[in-house]
Amino acid sequence: MKKTPGYTWIFAITLSLTAGSAGANPYLPKAGEAPVPARVGTCAITGGFIHFYSALFNGLFDKYGIKVEYVVLRGGIVSLAALAADEIQFVYCSADAMIPRVAAGAEAKLVGSPLVGLPWVLVGRKDIKRPADLKGKSIAVARPGGLTDQLAKAVLKKFNLTTQDVKLVHIGGTGQLEPYNAMLQGLVQAVLLTPPLDVHAKRDGFAIIYNLNELNAPAVYSSIFTNFKSLKERPVLVQRFVAALAESVNFVEKNPEKGKAALAKVLNLNDQEVLQSAYEAYAKSLVNRRMVVPGDAVAEAVEAERQAGTQIRRKPQEVYDNSFAENLEKSGFLKEIWGGDLLLKEKKS
Repeated sequence: MKKTPGYTWIFAITLSLTAGSAGANPYLPKAGEAPVPARVGTCAITGGFIHFYSALFNGLFDKYGIKVEYVVLRGGIVSLAALAADEIQFVYCSADAMIPRVAAGAEAKLVGSPLVGLPWVLVGRKDIKRPADLKGKSIAVARPGGLTDQLAKAVLKKFNLTTQDVKLVHIGGTGQLEPYNAMLQGLVQAVLLTPPLDVHAKRDGFAIIYNLNELNAPAVYSSIFTNFKSLKERPVLVQRFVAALAESVNFVEKNPEKGKAALAKVLNLNDQEVLQSAYEAYAKSLVNRRMVVPGDAVAEAVEAERQAGTQIRRKPQEVYDNSFAENLEKSGFLKEIWGGDLLLKEKKS
């Protein structure tokens, strides 16, 4: 598997973080225990992975005895192939893009979801004031059946529009830049984006037409996937990896500047407005402190894929394993790092 230049790091950081004693945290390695190597891939470079980046740059994986080698992969298909071959042991990616492939037979399992919800916004020309104004116009999406294609169709359905009313133009690519560039060139009139690209769009003279979180649709965003070999032969590693990400959710909320600094390093930018946009979306609005995968969202995604004609080989409950996330609460780990704040967050949600 080819590593992406400039984005592969092996970390052996001297820890400066403390979040309780080994007695209170059952997932910390024992004194003298050798670090366990793990190759971890992300399916893209995005602000939505702020918790993974923050864990990487602030020693949280090292704290849990995991020596991480990080690689950037291009899209879900490549990521799942590398995971199935055990070239990597974990993939961090948007679950909405991965669940259909896992349900169709890809050898992977979803084991934790730090972010739940839809961060996407529909952005377009300023003369498009509302989704109904899209009639007779076009939206750029990456590929047929892909996530942006599905989301665009969901918006059209919400406002009683069809693909006959609004043309979906398949631009290609694996991210948001290709569709966005198509809008910049005037090839289409609207596009789906996530923060912080929405800030750039507004600066370029476009307007936000619709926030997709208003669809109130079950959705799973940034999530942890592992392979069958790790589940069978390395369950302790999987549990510690999930715990490290769960602590990173707490760390980023308590240390916003360090969270934004991690994003700045990976995204190679220092625009505070852009970084704050990403922080608000991914460290506040969509956070799932318990890390538990919402089964209803998985079931809905699998059923939608079935109706689209995909041959489904797994039941929804076979796509994910919540035992590792559930252990975080059963063991007292979540109470240790959050205290009463865990319940306060849920009451506000």
